[in-house]
Amino acid sequence: MKTATTGVWGVIAALTVALTLSACGRQEGNEKPPQAGDVAVARIDGKTVWASDVKREAVAQGLISEGEPLDTSSDLFRRVMDEVVDQKLLAAEALVKKLDRDPVAQRRLAAARERILGDMLVESVVEKAVTPNAIRDLYQEQLKLSKVSDELKARQIVVQTQAEAEQIRKLLAAGASFEALAMERSADTATRFSGGDIGGYFTLDVMPEPYVVALKDAQPGSLVGPFAVEGGWALVKVEEKRQEAPITFEAARPQIVRFLTYDKVRDLLEELRADARVEVLLGKPQEVPGAPREPASAPPAPTPAPTAAPTAAPAAGAPAAPAAEPAPATTPAKK
Repeated sequence: MKTATTGVWGVIAALTVALTLSACGRQEGNEKPPQAGDVAVARIDGKTVWASDVKREAVAQGLISEGEPLDTSSDLFRRVMDEVVDQKLLAAEALVKKLDRDPVAQRRLAAARERILGDMLVESVVEKAVTPNAIRDLYQEQLKLSKVSDELKARQIVVQTQAEAEQIRKLLAAGASFEALAMERSADTATRFSGGDIGGYFTLDVMPEPYVVALKDAQPGSLVGPFAVEGGWALVKVEEKRQEAPITFEAARPQIVRFLTYDKVRDLLEELRADARVEVLLGKPQEVPGAPREPASAPPAPTPAPTAAPTAAPAAGAPAAPAAEPAPATTPAKK
């Protein structure tokens, strides 16, 4: 049912667009490809349906991304092509019935036309601004500003009391295996069965404060602790330490493109609003007695215990993406 519903709404949306183009006076039946390399894939009463029409509809439905190829021999292409054919048939029938002359329809068509023109303006502005050189320049600029951190690879044992932790430290000093003691004695189920292995390289900026303080000067081969952590006392064996590698250009590129696009669209809208006379005719919304109000500020969230799942620290080489909410646990987040 979900697919059928989506298809119906897709037909309605595209019907509006088709009527809009007709109302704008777009010439139909023109056999010249609308863009270089375009291919005719169907004809409806002698009027051509182009591959670009199908791809545009697939993008509009979110089936593919802008610029993503769509193979004309694929099942997806043929399914979307059938929908485009249906849309054009519906639009043609609507014109026969003169539905486009209805005042309400004309307002809807005008609104759809404005959306299309607005999108085209944004696309043209973004295309000129978000160039390969602009993306590369911002990447290099952010690399210069980025702070390179150290990454650690370590194992840990977490027990309930300091006395028990001290006892385990003595066993380690006597030559006992850290991995064996972790599997036997650690209370941290996330790392216990892997011999205390935290799971990969991590930077201290993703660690709770007790780990940051205890490990900030730790060197490879050192045994740190015991120190108090949430849920008990920890002993950490530092196995490796290396400098964090900067984010690669390819990894940073999508974030940079989003940032430049948002920045350019924001500047465009600010410029247009500054040159226009916009009057809001609505009064201020009335306050409803007893309605909850959003606080002006909220207290900072408590520092969570480290988690077992790896979380790469956000690189300064690109605009930061929203951080996921951490899950409470007793194991440091690995990279």
